Amino acid sequence: MEVRSIEAIARVLAVARVRYLVVGGLAVNAHGYERFTNDLDLVIGLERSNIIAGLDALQSIGYIMSIPVSAEAFASEENRSALQRDKGMVVLKMWSDQHAQTPIDIFVHEPFNFDIEYAQAVFESINNDLLMPIVGLSALLKMKAEAGRLQDLADIESLLRIQALKEGAV
Repeated sequence: MEVRSIEAIARVLAVARVRYLVVGGLAVNAHGYERFTNDLDLVIGLERSNIIAGLDALQSIGYIMSIPVSAEAFASEENRSALQRDKGMVVLKMWSDQHAQTPIDIFVHEPFNFDIEYAQAVFESINNDLLMPIVGLSALLKMKAEAGRLQDLADIESLLRIQALKEGAV
């Protein structure tokens, strides 16, 4: 991933006033465990106008959706449910020639109560004038546990160890 791409994504989403949360590997890094991640995982609040604004904003900086669907069609809960049910889609993949090292995965469903998690988000500074909302640690741990992949389990172990050190329990 490239910092310039993360900045471009954060900026365009902020300008469009999109409510979103960073999850996945970048969120793991933000919570203190530095590891390699090769994509940006986002949960964008799936209210119709918000997801359309988010997809349009990302497309304005060169991102393309991996499936032939419009932002308006993706905003339909019925269409997203069909993608999940019929195609097993968990995330909508987006890529960009201008940001080739920073692909984006957008969750097809909200894996948690978005409003609650957004209210509890940790806003990390990308640079002096730009903040990026990171999902809270408890929601991140729950997502990792539900995914259950080896990398997710390793992330949980490392994040819990860091949390224990912060609390002085070790």
